[in-house]
Amino acid sequence: MIALKHVLVATDFGETSEAALLYGRSLAMKFGATLHVVHVADNIFTHAFGPESSALLPTIQTDIEAAARQRLTELLMDSDRIGPPTRSMVLTASAPAFAIVDYATDNDIDLIVMGTHGRKGLQHVVLGSVAEKVVRMSPCPVLTIHHPEHEFVQPDALVATHRAGAAR
Repeated sequence: MIALKHVLVATDFGETSEAALLYGRSLAMKFGATLHVVHVADNIFTHAFGPESSALLPTIQTDIEAAARQRLTELLMDSDRIGPPTRSMVLTASAPAFAIVDYATDNDIDLIVMGTHGRKGLQHVVLGSVAEKVVRMSPCPVLTIHHPEHEFVQPDALVATHRAGAAR
């Protein structure tokens, strides 16, 4: 029997992440699990050049993290209050895949759900794939969502309408 107590959705706030959040939220609700939503903000200190930039870096880093927290809050607004218990976290790292895997390990995550852009060829070689790295290093199963995805997650109202129509 599959028992999910903690489901992690990693988000970069893109379309594929929105689709992954829909899946993660649905799975967490179905299994009565806690939903963890994590965004990894880039650590700009690893890109700093010269002493003139170092004075502004702490302020810029703080602003980046505050903006990410605000976007997470907006993303997770649960107006109907029927969603799963949710924890949101902004991590700061220069390597998002390692940060996601570390968070999953430290928080006993049972399943990671994340979007993938499905880049191919040279674009994949140059940009890499955070999802691919997470799949290789993860301590738990990883469900990757490619957008547009196969729509098997339906809003609750559509499911109820469909069931009512089928019962007639």
